Amino acid sequence: METDDVLTLLKDVAAEIIDPRFRALASEEISHKGPGDLVTVADREAEVLITDALVAAYPDAVVLGEEAASADASVLQRYAGAEHAFTVDPVDGTKNFVSGSPDHAVMVAELRAGEVVRSWIWQPQHRVAYVAERGAGAWRDGERLVRPPLGDAARGVTSRRTWIGRALGTLQALELTWVCCGVDYPRLVEGAADYALYAGTKPWDHAPGSLLLTEAGGFVGTFGGAPYRPQEPEPRGLIAAADRATYDLVQGLIPSLPGL
Repeated sequence: METDDVLTLLKDVAAEIIDPRFRALASEEISHKGPGDLVTVADREAEVLITDALVAAYPDAVVLGEEAASADASVLQRYAGAEHAFTVDPVDGTKNFVSGSPDHAVMVAELRAGEVVRSWIWQPQHRVAYVAERGAGAWRDGERLVRPPLGDAARGVTSRRTWIGRALGTLQALELTWVCCGVDYPRLVEGAADYALYAGTKPWDHAPGSLLLTEAGGFVGTFGGAPYRPQEPEPRGLIAAADRATYDLVQGLIPSLPGL
């Protein structure tokens, strides 16, 4: 599938499955996979349609969907060893979606030999598309994205609520992210924050945005100092930063965070 074809797929699935249920979910259409981990009928139905289309186009690839992995852990094992793979997050930011916030997204990433080579983020309520191709740049609605320079003080955000208000060294206290990787990474690219800290490191959450950010001049790496590779075992934490210097600075201060 051409890059534009995959984006069209995400837009069509969102229009058919996700948009009609935005602020219209019935209680029986929402369930819990675990404590605080919501899933809706929109997540499940959208993932099936996206996965079926990718499998039809790439029958030899492994497609790792968030809901499929929740139901069958062996999918993760096949994905980890695949030469060609896709990650699918049908509704990233499900809690936001359920609560009526427009900050949710549909995301796909393509990996070859362990590297993310293409990624797509469609924000259906904001009507904004982000696309990245390795070596060819990051794009918002067809316009090239370049991460703006940092200001006088690096602003950090995190999705781990126990870290909110904590300061790393002399950096500003951490603030809350937009609680959706499909919004967080584009906001990092656009300069709304300079780095983000994540304790949750599922590949379907981070693979798409990691390519978008790196193609715009940023850097994504682990708390331990290694570059992020989505097919490797999940690291204990990730730093998504505006540039390599910011990553190195923050990574050196990580041991001061509580609860590691």
